[in-house]
Amino acid sequence: MTDQPPLLTNRLFNEIAVGDAASLTHTVSQRDIDLFAEASGDVNPAHVDPEYAAGDMFHHIIIHGMWGASLISAVLGTRLPGPGTIYLGQDLRFRRPVTIGDTITATVTVREMKPDHQDLILDCICTNQAGVAVITGAATVRAPSERVTRPVTALPAIRVGRHDGLQRLITLAQGGAAVTTAVVFPVDTHSLQAALTARDAGLIVPVLIGPQTLLSGLAARIGADLTGLRRIEAATESEAASCAVALARGHEVGLLMKGDLHTEALMHPVVASATGLRTARQISHVYVLDVPATPRLLLMTDGAVNIAPTLAEKAAITQNAIDLAHLLGIAEPKVAILAAVEMINPRLQATLDAAALCKMADRGQIKGALLDGPLAFDNAVSVAAAEEKGIVSKVAGRADILVVPDLEAGNMIAKSLLYLAGAEAAGVVMGATVPIILSSRADSPGTRLASCAVAVLAARGVVQ
Repeated sequence: MTDQPPLLTNRLFNEIAVGDAASLTHTVSQRDIDLFAEASGDVNPAHVDPEYAAGDMFHHIIIHGMWGASLISAVLGTRLPGPGTIYLGQDLRFRRPVTIGDTITATVTVREMKPDHQDLILDCICTNQAGVAVITGAATVRAPSERVTRPVTALPAIRVGRHDGLQRLITLAQGGAAVTTAVVFPVDTHSLQAALTARDAGLIVPVLIGPQTLLSGLAARIGADLTGLRRIEAATESEAASCAVALARGHEVGLLMKGDLHTEALMHPVVASATGLRTARQISHVYVLDVPATPRLLLMTDGAVNIAPTLAEKAAITQNAIDLAHLLGIAEPKVAILAAVEMINPRLQATLDAAALCKMADRGQIKGALLDGPLAFDNAVSVAAAEEKGIVSKVAGRADILVVPDLEAGNMIAKSLLYLAGAEAAGVVMGATVPIILSSRADSPGTRLASCAVAVLAARGVVQ
């Protein structure tokens, strides 16, 4: 809110006169709507669902009416009369809708004074940037009886965790035909429900591979309907994984989806030289990270498959991520090759690999992106950090793809963003004959659905 004083000082009843007024002004943002909905629990779709709001009487999202009322309360509690005021009553009329970008000024004006109890009646009005009244009403308060002068309390930093980037990918994937998907050993609630949720979202047609008696019992317990789904008996994890690979080799499915089994159990038949799903390309994993503090999706590779890749393997891993970025609508991704420092140091192999990868891109051995490195993580994602170190680069601070030195670094970065920065992550394995969805037991339902969406877009192989 504008013009917040460094000190809050109240006004006692005998210091106030009829006609006295005070105001506060604030410009509405999406963050205001998110915070108010989270704090109040008011998730009326008129406020939080753009698709619904487009068809209602206002044709767009509007902020909660009581948000405007809270702006009036802020004037009463901080300006007139100020700290120590007791709010006794309020009547309001909501005259016009308020939406993102509107600048609202709340003004209270003393209309009547009641000396017996030192009560005040104040006219209240909220106007928009055009001076049009959006809320009118009157408040009854009891003026403070003692002087209060206090510094403004520093509020905690609040991060609003929106994940519009992943939702955009889900919506994009829903725009085409569902992809037949081998769901491998979905014998726990999370993996079976994820497959059915993706089916209901129009993303995949599941083929359930596992012990069918167990699957039927699980479906009954969670109230899931398996009617019409193809189901293949497989008593063990390895049998289920081998069956899924055979279906992919026979072009009966276009995706593999990990259920309740270890990644190694699924990937072992995938990478088998004669009977697996290998191509001429390196098999690698790509995270698609939606970080609330970052205005774009971040792709990161490889934090799940290749433990300590060689230079040649890093080049292939990088190309896989670039190709996926194209499929997700990033026409010329900016690729940061990460290391501990941004200077080439012969004792740090990651810096030498980064320099070599950039030169390979210059020579056309890696195509379709801008590469730079070595870059430390801060210089890759923060323009301010890059400028502080004097790094002049089209990639630094603006990276779309992060290429990590090894699996351990990638795993740590991904989990740090997930658990400390409020990120959501989708993930897909690229480089095999079909994309592979590797979900973790800790993944949320939203993450699992987003991973399906990313894999579906990769399976279609159509640049958006």
